[in-house]
Amino acid sequence: MADEQQALTILIAEDDRASRHLLATCLKRGGYETLEAITGNEAVQLALEHQPDLAILDIMLPGLNGTEVAATLRQETDVPFMFLSALDEAQVVQKAIDEGALGYLVKPLNVPQLIPTVQAALARAQDLARLRTAERNLSTALSIGRETSIAVGILMERHKLSQAAAFELLRVEARSQRRRVADLAEMIVGATETLNTIVGGGRGSR
Repeated sequence: MADEQQALTILIAEDDRASRHLLATCLKRGGYETLEAITGNEAVQLALEHQPDLAILDIMLPGLNGTEVAATLRQETDVPFMFLSALDEAQVVQKAIDEGALGYLVKPLNVPQLIPTVQAALARAQDLARLRTAERNLSTALSIGRETSIAVGILMERHKLSQAAAFELLRVEARSQRRRVADLAEMIVGATETLNTIVGGGRGSR
């Protein structure tokens, strides 16, 4: 069952009233909150506005079809999706996979398998989200300047932090001081060099 403290939200995009109602009822019983769309355009609008944790898209939606909605979600959001269709031919399933779907539901719905299938899709979505975060952190680390890199290293050593955590600490502190990250990094490096000089000079005079 979904976390009772913060229920996950699932967008249902299905023009068939009976199927949409069945999906919503089962998901709500499983502890999820739901959003409902009848057309592809409405699905895109709801996804952009609410950023649901998962979207279930009927392939044959009126207006924008399911694959067109999926393409829009990939380009403009991080909302993961799975497809819903009355067709289960291998070619259709493969197309869904190629579009980036995390799962595939076939009508008429197999109610006992619905929640496990959704849970598997959500777990896969969380794995992908962690991967995207790691990639963004790496990209950030590679793109920062020399002074920032040194400052991150200082914070890592002083506070026993990972590189990502040290950079995040630097970024948050810069924002709280209304400074650029690079400017705060330069201050940290300068202060550290000054301290090292003082300490080194003091030792040399003994």
